Amino acid sequence: MSLAQGRPYLAIPGPSVMPEEVLRAMHRSSPNIYEGALVDMVRGMVPDLKYVAQTEGRVAIYICNGHGAWEAALANVVGEGDTVLVPATGRFGFGWADMANGLGVETQIIDFGLKTPLDPARVAEALRADTDRRIKAVLATHVDTATSLRNDLAALRRAMDETGHPALLMADCVASLGCEEFRMDAWGVDVMVTGSQKGLMVPPGLGFVFFNDRAASRRAEMKRVSRYWDWVPRSEPEFFYQFFGGTAPTHHLYGLRAALDLIREEGLDAIWSRHARLARAIWAAADVWGSAGPLTLNIADPAVRSHAVTALRLGAPHGARLREWTANSAGVTLGIGLGMSEPDDPSGTGFFRFGHMGHVNAHMILGLLGVVEAGLQALDVPHGRGGVAAAAEIIGGGTPVLLNRAAAGGIPAE
Repeated sequence: MSLAQGRPYLAIPGPSVMPEEVLRAMHRSSPNIYEGALVDMVRGMVPDLKYVAQTEGRVAIYICNGHGAWEAALANVVGEGDTVLVPATGRFGFGWADMANGLGVETQIIDFGLKTPLDPARVAEALRADTDRRIKAVLATHVDTATSLRNDLAALRRAMDETGHPALLMADCVASLGCEEFRMDAWGVDVMVTGSQKGLMVPPGLGFVFFNDRAASRRAEMKRVSRYWDWVPRSEPEFFYQFFGGTAPTHHLYGLRAALDLIREEGLDAIWSRHARLARAIWAAADVWGSAGPLTLNIADPAVRSHAVTALRLGAPHGARLREWTANSAGVTLGIGLGMSEPDDPSGTGFFRFGHMGHVNAHMILGLLGVVEAGLQALDVPHGRGGVAAAAEIIGGGTPVLLNRAAAGGIPAE
């Protein structure tokens, strides 16, 4: 017998759960793409997009995923023979570096591993060593979706400024925008990329590149930029079609309008606080489960854990078995481990991830945790009891009483 009948819950770190308002907005006939309501709606969305990014800069919209946004951003500020510096903290830093390589750009990678944030001092050291000013940009990931690690971009900007190096700071916020605190202008980020399918709560298919005047000046120095990736006509269109380099992604835009309305209504401060509280609830449950079993959070330091995605290790074969059980027996799909291979587990099947980004609330997270706790019990995986209760304490505004953790590890109950 399966208990999976009913509404499924896709608890992976993107595509995220879409609000009913977004789905209803998209369920319509095709509009006129030359004049009328659609044209006015798109122009009206630009200030709301800039609000989410906390910027007075400009934004270019592309019909693509996050990988396309990576390439679009690079194509406007670096060319063949240029160099970029990539402080990598997981799979997606290496992915952006690979995209740069495909454009003929040299990449200088500082690998910080899968469990620790980037060190601004080491980035600054690399910039000081670049006396020929070959490095045109630093490509930093705000939140790595694979490792669930969050980097301090404001500290990175300060370290870069202290060197006097002119490199642009480019940020990958695909996993973080609309979930984590991010302040593009205040933090000195020159270029930021994101996608529609996570914190913006819209299906995959839209990519966004935000940029400031420093980045626009770099674009003006480029010998050539491909017609499609060029952000100038997209950010300053004379005609409506130039927003998208051709036909508009009409139904995605209707969904985006609804999503931006929801974001405005709730407010960014409230959204950031909601994600932080729900993330702490997940961590509290994981602490309890790991007190008497093999489960661990990939990122040990709560200060650098993402509020949008959590990577966990249960070890092979338990991780894959748990994901199979939650999907087939309870209707909850957990994210797979990405780039988390170990010597005795080259495919990383012992890892899994929770996506808690965008359209999520308390009962969704408590339901997710309840299913995972049931799965640990059903599969006879050793674990501390009471993880869901600890999460409920956090959601209720209290401090979890980790009695099982105290009993298992000799740690005083909080």
